[in-house]
Amino acid sequence: MFSFEDYREIIRIIQSTGRQAGYHEALTKDRFILMRHDVEYSVERAYALSKVEQSMDFTSTYFFQWTNNSYNILSRRNMDIIKDMHERGHCIGLHFALNGMTDMEQIRRQIGKEIHILQEMFGFTIDTFSIHRPSRDVLRENIKLPGILNAYQDEFFTFAENVNGQTSLQVKYMSDANHIWRYGYPDEANITGYDKVQILTHPFAWSDKGYDNRDNYAVLIQEKYKELIESIDNECKDFGEYRREFMKAELVPERNG
Repeated sequence: MFSFEDYREIIRIIQSTGRQAGYHEALTKDRFILMRHDVEYSVERAYALSKVEQSMDFTSTYFFQWTNNSYNILSRRNMDIIKDMHERGHCIGLHFALNGMTDMEQIRRQIGKEIHILQEMFGFTIDTFSIHRPSRDVLRENIKLPGILNAYQDEFFTFAENVNGQTSLQVKYMSDANHIWRYGYPDEANITGYDKVQILTHPFAWSDKGYDNRDNYAVLIQEKYKELIESIDNECKDFGEYRREFMKAELVPERNG
């Protein structure tokens, strides 16, 4: 369920409805489908998924973290990738990490600060954010900021204390968190059966082959390992004589049996 072909089928269903929308468009629509991606570990995986979308003339919203320890959003390589995605029509937003903050006014100020910094660095408008692992208190708060849209505000997301099959939802929300589809798989019934839909994916979970959770984790580690070697090599040549040796190493063990 996490191969590029699986993702193409989701896109095909969305396109068949004619209800694809960005967050600003959705504010004025009675029926919409939002496709959103929270980028956790790999800018490269996000870029690959964006190219799948491009091949189908489809655009969506990608939220990048400012304080993630797995990637540097302001590295030259990552900035070039993100700028290219923006130029190809994708919306770029902030994936805001709470990092232990609980004071709502502090959270509001920090969101505005991080968005301002990213706009200055990238040179284009960033006016949308999603929250990384939002607490119930944050979801309940329904944060709204002047001129900035929250992917979890009530126009796009229905908060309920306890969601079950009887919960009335203004917006159908589906997420692939933890490599499983929460709140339903985005098949034709779930995508077309509601007037308002928001779908969240995490690009690190998706690949051409569509690995299960364990194998995807293994391949992701190998990708980051090679990225680290390339990063060190670009910074200095102290270890140049060892580069080829370590690039060949397969640090992720194959599964027995």
